[in-house]
Amino acid sequence: MLKLKERGMLQDIFPDNSSQEIIDLLNSGQQCVYAGFDPTAQSLHIGNLLVLVNLLHWQRAGQRVVALVGGATGLIGDPSGRTNERIALDPSFVNENLASIVENIRQIFNNHEQYFWKKGDKLHEIRIINNFEWYSKLNAVDLVGQIGRHFRMGTMLSRHSVQSRLASEGGMSFTEFCYQIFQAYDWLQLLQKYDCRFQVGGNDQMGNIMSGHDLISRLTKTKVYGLTLPLITSESGDKFGKSSGSAIWLDSRKTSPFQLYQFFIRVKDSDVGKLLKLFSFEPPGTIDEFVQKHQTKPELRIAQKKLAEQVTLLVHGEEGLHSALQSSATLYEGSLEALGKLNTSELSHMFEGATVCELLLEPGTTLLDLALRAKCFATEGDARRIISAGGFYINQQRAMNIDEVLSATTHILPNNVSLVRVEFSEFCSRGSPPLSRLKVAVSDS
Repeated sequence: MLKLKERGMLQDIFPDNSSQEIIDLLNSGQQCVYAGFDPTAQSLHIGNLLVLVNLLHWQRAGQRVVALVGGATGLIGDPSGRTNERIALDPSFVNENLASIVENIRQIFNNHEQYFWKKGDKLHEIRIINNFEWYSKLNAVDLVGQIGRHFRMGTMLSRHSVQSRLASEGGMSFTEFCYQIFQAYDWLQLLQKYDCRFQVGGNDQMGNIMSGHDLISRLTKTKVYGLTLPLITSESGDKFGKSSGSAIWLDSRKTSPFQLYQFFIRVKDSDVGKLLKLFSFEPPGTIDEFVQKHQTKPELRIAQKKLAEQVTLLVHGEEGLHSALQSSATLYEGSLEALGKLNTSELSHMFEGATVCELLLEPGTTLLDLALRAKCFATEGDARRIISAGGFYINQQRAMNIDEVLSATTHILPNNVSLVRVEFSEFCSRGSPPLSRLKVAVSDS
């Protein structure tokens, strides 16, 4: 626990002032810790990755870890950290999502053991458990009669997630209000089946953790403990991992290894040390050395490259990292001759996640016309501002004149492809994504 705190991976514990009890319990023998993941999307995201890395640190310390996936609770929806109610999900959609996030979790734990665990001893394999396992055997009368009677309305209403929603215009449904009962019951089941005395979660999960602790305290004499992780935000206050309203996903079908790598390589100098401690397994002292080296030559982005490589390797493995490095080298360091030899299929594969669009080069087509027709910008105003500021590239060459007329010999490669890149990190308004947006425009001329 002290090591987690040193890395900045521990914000609060519950009950308060139980630090010494937790340390004594951990020193007494192997323990079990769990974190929950509801299948409300087709993939986990960067925020979930922080929780998974936390579980990996427990696993590295010799503890037993459980990832609880919400095959049942995903149908309800956790109100924590939300300002409006989740859209009800079809059971078949939840099951598809569940299969995908289970694959996310397994892949990350397998990659960790293969690429990051250097000690000879075998790690305790993670258990991935679906809470539908016990809810499928429990009817509504039993849940309300046996479990519901142990919850006090005043306490449930006092939770921050409930208070904030009740004060909102949309209010809160009974379904979401009851979510804390289900999550509390999950912990009780894991305690009874696996002696799981620790729960970790994001900082918005404290209310649910408290509900589970209260239920277990009423029904057993076993002491349990909850630990929350810090909320990582950008300078604008947005949740870390959000890019123009879209999450940075862990599934390569939604966020390619190249996009993930580029997201982390573009983090600010002021954040890179903190993020290395949160997302890598390097010792804090080694991380401090990386940061010091970076400060001497920040233009080399030594610390950012280390961070991007570590995260991409953990999430996508060696093949994914190789793909990300190859794509980055081709885009930022490769020659025009090399780009000109790639066919559309190869470009699409290399820059997986980039948009490929076919455009006919008509006489008089300007730089601005290309940018708008390829949908590189949300508005013409954004296009004019960012292009004029130097944030627009065609085939690796900066292009700043919006009225420049395009020509086949100058702007189109021998393979009839133009690689268009938009740099958002320096030229866009506050809150815009720190990622390059790629467009592959194919000429039919």
